[in-house]
Amino acid sequence: MLPGQPRPIARPSSDLALDEGKFKEAIDVHQKALDDMVNVNSLFTMAVFVGLTFSGNLSLEGRSHCKVPEDKARSLLVYEVISFASYLFSSLVAKALKMHLNTYLFSDFELNQIHRFWRKIIRISLLCLSAWSSIFGCIFLTMSMVDVVEIRLGRMSCGHDSMRAAGGLIAIVALALTIYIPATMHSIFLTAKRFDP
Repeated sequence: MLPGQPRPIARPSSDLALDEGKFKEAIDVHQKALDDMVNVNSLFTMAVFVGLTFSGNLSLEGRSHCKVPEDKARSLLVYEVISFASYLFSSLVAKALKMHLNTYLFSDFELNQIHRFWRKIIRISLLCLSAWSSIFGCIFLTMSMVDVVEIRLGRMSCGHDSMRAAGGLIAIVALALTIYIPATMHSIFLTAKRFDP
């Protein structure tokens, strides 16, 4: 190097610099997953308010001994409120994670910043919190819908209609959760690895 010539700027090594394209792709994958989760929560929240319209004890069952007590309507209301709170919590956590991911765009795309242990913990924890809160909301929503069935059709021990309705609901939701939970956990694992070098 000639005297007086400016010293060249040292570029970060490949093991310390995160490829910008892969970095933005990882953020995009995270944000799309979070948007889908928020959209699903919105649909379930609508179902919560539909269930609240049936919180009154308006039974279609004519036999008095098959009608559920008034406490069943209170139980329905409790389950609906818990379900709504779960979906709201899930959506807010998802939005918080999106804002956290956006802060990465202002970094220098360096591995020693992006791959810090506490940043990984924040990403994985918020994503798991959002997913599991949505799952618990689905469980409580199902419990409230079972109460709706009993309020409208009578006790499940008194007729086949309420038994078929509640049994079909529980079976379908259980099957859906059996598919959704492993798929969600697998997606969380894969999206977390997108930030790895």
